[in-house]
Amino acid sequence: MENSKDRGNIQVAPEEIALQYKYMNDIKEINASDETNYGRKKKVFLQSFGCQMNENDSERLLGMLSEMGYIEANKAEDSDVVIFNTCCVRENAEEKVYGHLGALKKQKTDNPDKIIAVCGCMMQQGEVVDHIRKKYRHVDIVFGTHNLHKFPELLYRTINTKSTVIDVMESAGSIAEGMPIERKDAIKAWVTVMYGCNNFCSYCIVPYVRGRERSRNIDDIVNEITVLGQQNYKEITLLGQNVNSYGKDLGNEISFAKLIREINHIEGIERIRFMTSHPKDLSEELILAMRDCDKVCEHLHLPIQAGSTRILNDMNRKYSKENYIELVSKIREEIPDIALTTDIIVGYPGETEEDFEHTLDVLKKVRFDFAYTFLYSKRTGTPAAKSSEQVSDEVKKQRFEKLLEVQNKISKEINDKLLGKVEEVLVEGLSKNSIWNYTGRTRANKIVNFKGSKELVGRLINVKITGTQTWSLEGEIY
Repeated sequence: MENSKDRGNIQVAPEEIALQYKYMNDIKEINASDETNYGRKKKVFLQSFGCQMNENDSERLLGMLSEMGYIEANKAEDSDVVIFNTCCVRENAEEKVYGHLGALKKQKTDNPDKIIAVCGCMMQQGEVVDHIRKKYRHVDIVFGTHNLHKFPELLYRTINTKSTVIDVMESAGSIAEGMPIERKDAIKAWVTVMYGCNNFCSYCIVPYVRGRERSRNIDDIVNEITVLGQQNYKEITLLGQNVNSYGKDLGNEISFAKLIREINHIEGIERIRFMTSHPKDLSEELILAMRDCDKVCEHLHLPIQAGSTRILNDMNRKYSKENYIELVSKIREEIPDIALTTDIIVGYPGETEEDFEHTLDVLKKVRFDFAYTFLYSKRTGTPAAKSSEQVSDEVKKQRFEKLLEVQNKISKEINDKLLGKVEEVLVEGLSKNSIWNYTGRTRANKIVNFKGSKELVGRLINVKITGTQTWSLEGEIY
């Protein structure tokens, strides 16, 4: 591995990448032989849990699997390989994974050649790996977030030895460039710009399972997006646990704002989005870059998590209620029509009624277009999980319902103001709404359903808003 002075991070050595391609080719030959013998291609079923980072990781796994000759299946029972890419941010995501693994036991008994793999954030927790090893012995491969690029090697070992392979790196690995990717969308693409997190919010497990912050080389990012532009992708979303920290580990003058300005010049790309932003790191330089770059959409996801300064301090968020509101004012001063969305945790340990009222106050003062709301969930290994001041489920649910009532009213009021206006919409495809047949999103990331035709998919069109709902809009082509 080489440590590039102008990068400040470590990249997986080219010979390691070449080795993984060799394993991919070896498995491809095995699968081709099996196809000749049995008259069908090998299939894989891959299910992702959690955030957009996990979705992007799954696209990379699918890219490797495609190189190995696999095609995607819609059901686990129809596949030769089953992969669960896991999340450990919420307890219900973990329980779903265990439920799915349990359901696969009979399939493995009926078909011992079926390969079952589990990867992702859950696997970075030692107790989870031990639990799977003891209770789910039909699982063949276990690997984590830091060695995703080694999947071809792990799969090859399992195929050839018929034994269980567990390979989880405890510390954050190097950045692997040049691995294949199979994107799930032909119009919009995720592009990870950095990995890991240094913030250690008291409720969050991410720094423990994703490692410290590691930024990709700006040239690698620009090259990836340039290819996307050439492939007719219209929108890219830059991903990172804290995108505002991009470049801080590179040891030079690169910043997230400068990265955005660079990407803004790439031909073919019409829209730029990014997530997630930490309020403490959102600089004036970034606000001005958002204002100046015509391709950057007027939408910002800015998690506040709680409205009480006391709770924010206990969460180790490093900003106050007043800091947040002031930051929003600065953003709106430069970008008046920006749409703001946020994350809010209800029932954090020690949260009182007064603390909760501060959260409601922030909703009313900031007026978010949308809020992703969560009941606090204990995550083993985090400081908040050890607190003796856990809020009861009953109180959490009561506050949650009240929060939704306030936010839903605000969201509807904001959407109502768009009635009669003409919005630019990127047409994404068929609508799930039975009345309208096509759907797309505005620059403010609002869903718009309308009557259209398939040749519009992938195009930017003008739509006049004729109806509003709490979470979506209706319109007609203008």
